[in-house]
Amino acid sequence: MKWSILALCTALASPVLAEDMKLAVTTSFHNSGLSDVLLPEIKKDLGLDVSLLVVGTGQALRLGAAGDVDAILVHSKAAEERFVASPAGTHRTEIMYNDFVLIGPSNDPAKTADAETAKTALVSIQKTPALFVSRGDDSGTHKKERALWAAAGLDSATFDPAWYREVGAGMGASLNTASAMNAYILSDRASWLKFGNKGALALLFSGDPELFNQYAYLPVNAESFPHVQSEAAARLEDWLTSDRAKELINGYRLNGATLFTFNAK
Repeated sequence: MKWSILALCTALASPVLAEDMKLAVTTSFHNSGLSDVLLPEIKKDLGLDVSLLVVGTGQALRLGAAGDVDAILVHSKAAEERFVASPAGTHRTEIMYNDFVLIGPSNDPAKTADAETAKTALVSIQKTPALFVSRGDDSGTHKKERALWAAAGLDSATFDPAWYREVGAGMGASLNTASAMNAYILSDRASWLKFGNKGALALLFSGDPELFNQYAYLPVNAESFPHVQSEAAARLEDWLTSDRAKELINGYRLNGATLFTFNAK
């Protein structure tokens, strides 16, 4: 009996440890505040502690390629497909989307608000030229920006740093720089809506289908990295594609504006 009581007391004194996993996410997803909504519900529903590594998409994919995380949530389809085709990847599941928007000085010296497409808006900035802040960090937003310049027949690597400023920083820090400089910048809509230090900046251009911004979930391959928490990653994927996640993602609003739209299948 003494041993039974001792065992019971020991069990009661020992905390019940939740399962945990590491998820690399983009700075734009984290800056939006959505992670603050989702993580407590994931813990409540699954007993799963999700530790976030907040980096740009390029760095998130590199963490996955090294087996340093269990899964990735990023937003650059071409780079994601290369990851899935590598030994580190397994598959790609689309979760939600929003869009990229062009932010700039409210007086809009490059007249971007009059542009017909995102490409022509950027060309107007280059021709003016007007100050433009680039994240310059190989993030999903940076990859999209470079792709838009290239689609316009321009190579951003050749731009004069007198007007084109690469800051090598996350979305929030880059928006702060643009605000301080009163410069143009490409942002995801959620980060812009959440950003508090807007200063004289305004949302000037949006709506081009080229600015569609899809987020996807990519588990890391346990066959390549046996230490990966593949069961936890699979449970999280099931939750992220569930009606529960749909309700939370679609219901996350700021000042009446929707930040993300669930589209998992």
